[in-house]
Amino acid sequence: MVLEWGKKFSVRSKAMKASAIRELLKLVDNPEIISLAGGMPDPTLFPKKVLAEISKDVFLNHGNKALQYGATEGIPALREVLVNAGIEEGIQNLVKENLIVTTASQQGLDLVGKVFIDPGDAIIVEAPSYVGGLQAFHAYQSDFITVPLDNNGVKTDILEEKLRESKENGVNIKFMYLIPNFQNPAGVTLSLERRKKVLELSHQYNVPIIEDDPYGEIRFEGERIPSLVKMDNIGNVVALRTFSKILAPGLRLGWMIADKEAISKFVIAKQGSDLCSPSSTQYIAYEFIRQGHLKQYLELVRQTYKKKKDLMLQAIEKYFPKEAEWTKPEGGMFIWVTLPDYIDTTEMFKEAIEEKVAYVVGSAFYPLGEDKHHMRLNFSLPTPEQIDEGIKRLGILLKKKIH
Repeated sequence: MVLEWGKKFSVRSKAMKASAIRELLKLVDNPEIISLAGGMPDPTLFPKKVLAEISKDVFLNHGNKALQYGATEGIPALREVLVNAGIEEGIQNLVKENLIVTTASQQGLDLVGKVFIDPGDAIIVEAPSYVGGLQAFHAYQSDFITVPLDNNGVKTDILEEKLRESKENGVNIKFMYLIPNFQNPAGVTLSLERRKKVLELSHQYNVPIIEDDPYGEIRFEGERIPSLVKMDNIGNVVALRTFSKILAPGLRLGWMIADKEAISKFVIAKQGSDLCSPSSTQYIAYEFIRQGHLKQYLELVRQTYKKKKDLMLQAIEKYFPKEAEWTKPEGGMFIWVTLPDYIDTTEMFKEAIEEKVAYVVGSAFYPLGEDKHHMRLNFSLPTPEQIDEGIKRLGILLKKKIH
């Protein structure tokens, strides 16, 4: 008798959705297609020689520990340098008990969902929001309350309205999930005034903030704005950071900063997930930082991405129809394009693939897929030549669609 696996799946697993971006990337795995879709770093910049030398030393001289299980919280040396970096940033009262190393920040998102969300719980997310965060929280059967963005980040007047309505209706909001710096997908940054307001609302309504900040170190113009976890003075913020965008995603390393009580619960949840993040890559990341390579590498990343961003904006200005609008990020990896609402970028995607160019459809970044007339463009991965040609192909396609 053939087993019917579908009858064995849990209710929770049935609620899980495939990542729209991962599914789209399968379609663009063709060297002839210019992909402006993925949110990946430029691999030509990876410090391969330095990492090779560090890796050799780690395995030959520290192999007994690097190849062994480690503490769930992370190896002490890496946690110590990350704590010191947080103290330099100005995060108040930060000690090792406030920090846990994760298997990249995607695990941090999963741990947040696992620890905080019961089926039917409400959480607040930006609209649009990071598809990986939506996917992680959706798996724990959350209800989403969305708050729109503009060029200064999440609209705090609408956020306040949603919090007030939820309280009046007896809705217990577990947390608000925000990406304050060069937001994925929109590329916008939450202004200082709005950060102050978000924290004020968090304190007033007793709602924690999940601050997802993969891109904060990739600011290539404008003035740096303090992080929410730095500005907070009562411990309402859970900060997620990652090495994926500032070093290499293949290391699969990130970290979380939070109240000690929350961290202790994350540790228990992580033990059930993977026991510990890879000891080997933790030692490699630690040595990379200790030897002073990170600052130099980040400077190269910033310079390169700024040039690519400028090239993409120039190409959009040149090739896109006047009816299109787009963001102008001061860092990160993404530009968010707004088109007339009669243009469905999900439907248009098939035509774009026929023209050998790819983007990410806007609907992927909304909990219910309710938005159809946006697209996310990535400038970090493609070459300058691919950026110009890819935007040109998209521009020709868009001009055919405009009434």
